Amino acid sequence: MHILCLNGWGGKLHDQLLPYLHSAAPDILCLQEVVHTPDTQSDWLTYRDGDHILPQRARLYDEVRAALPDHWAMFCPAAQGELWDGDTPVLSQWGLATLVSPALTVIGQVQGFVHKDFSPQGYGAHPRSRMAHGVRVYDHRAERVVNVLHMHGLRDLAGKHDTPERRAQAERFAQMASGLAGAGEALVLCGDFNVGRGSETLDILRALGLRELVTEHGYAGTRTHHYRKPERFADYMLVNRPVVKFEVIERPAVSDHCALSLVL
Repeated sequence: MHILCLNGWGGKLHDQLLPYLHSAAPDILCLQEVVHTPDTQSDWLTYRDGDHILPQRARLYDEVRAALPDHWAMFCPAAQGELWDGDTPVLSQWGLATLVSPALTVIGQVQGFVHKDFSPQGYGAHPRSRMAHGVRVYDHRAERVVNVLHMHGLRDLAGKHDTPERRAQAERFAQMASGLAGAGEALVLCGDFNVGRGSETLDILRALGLRELVTEHGYAGTRTHHYRKPERFADYMLVNRPVVKFEVIERPAVSDHCALSLVL
């Protein structure tokens, strides 16, 4: 089973991202920073937050679905706020997407907030709402149940250090995983956790009997050359089963985050 986890960066590099996803065709795709704006006719909108300005692919969720047309897909919004089409505000939703190959049978799922709640009238003050989603699937080829959950950890403008809010979101994420997975079943947790590699978030998740693969394999970071800041770690993947292959994929660079690729 091939599991791919990636922060999609709002589709800023969609010309590279979409062909990559189509070619990789993972059994399970966990995608963060997904934009869903079905009511606009524009391909691009702009996110504005003070001096932080970022182009957003307006219907990224629909385009990812088209890249993997046979996959079952679910969009999990964390918030609805304003993007901009020139000087015109446009309401857009932002969150996670999970896509599952038709070779797998989805037999359970969980969705919930690990920080705050759905914000329908704007993205709100930092740190903003954060969502997690997971699927429990039956793998017919291997005759086993596998649980895969991902989250996008909260962004703190002060940095990636431990905070009470990050501890609480890790505990909520762990509770979601424990509630979804049955005893003895395969479990994978992944996502852009937005923390450093020594974070207590990883300790809380390891306590579920998981190994963290990015640090275990000695990778130097999970950011591509598009990311200009010195902190190179953000994305992680934890598992409780032997691994056939694990990679942090720096190239092709389809985001400012590296894709995490796992074969179980």
